[in-house]
Amino acid sequence: MGKSWKNPIKEAMAQKKGALFTKLAREISVAARLGGPDLEANSRLKLAVAAAREVSCPKDTIERAIKKGSGQLDDGQQIEELTYEGYGPHGVGVVVECQTDNKNRTVSEIRSLFKHHGGNMGETGAVLWMFDRVSWIEAQIAKSVDPEEEAIEVGANEVETQQPSEPEGSESSATLCSFYGAAEDLDSIRSALSDRGWEVRKAELSYKPKNITDLSPEQKQDVVTLLEALEDNEDSHRVYATIE
Repeated sequence: MGKSWKNPIKEAMAQKKGALFTKLAREISVAARLGGPDLEANSRLKLAVAAAREVSCPKDTIERAIKKGSGQLDDGQQIEELTYEGYGPHGVGVVVECQTDNKNRTVSEIRSLFKHHGGNMGETGAVLWMFDRVSWIEAQIAKSVDPEEEAIEVGANEVETQQPSEPEGSESSATLCSFYGAAEDLDSIRSALSDRGWEVRKAELSYKPKNITDLSPEQKQDVVTLLEALEDNEDSHRVYATIE
């Protein structure tokens, strides 16, 4: 009996989806550990579960991650949140937030990725001075608003308007914005936006570069290649860099 033929494209897609589900489950687990299993009382967990459901993450995967994080299930593995810093090609500052159950594996792989793509991993504090620790809330609202006025009303320091999800002028068009504020104001800004009718899609602490590194298109592509490799790592959670 001959070997069954496997579609390499389908296999690659399945592996990519599996890696995504693993990352989502880790965020759910960490959120449940830090804030408890009640979605209504734990905004980070509620957003993590919503993100998982949006990409059809299996229900049992979500429930298992909540139980693991809240201590209802002990499989002997503890997810740690770790932050690594380094310089990418052309002196670009890079911060990588990871969630992992094996610190030694993660630090080795992240260091290798930096080195392989023309950068180098630094010590703690090597590049964090190039970033501000901020609240970042991505939200949309299905009506015409003044984003600057909304930012003032909710206590945000800055707002960036993104492309509307529908052509401008259509009845179903929505305003999509990123609001930035002080790190300690994350929950208050999120709550204020919800109260004003915004649909909060993401709300998390973030690193925002104080200055953007000036690069040519070719140099920027070198950096993007590194960032994509870091984002594809199974233990990486968020990646930040001093480029737009």
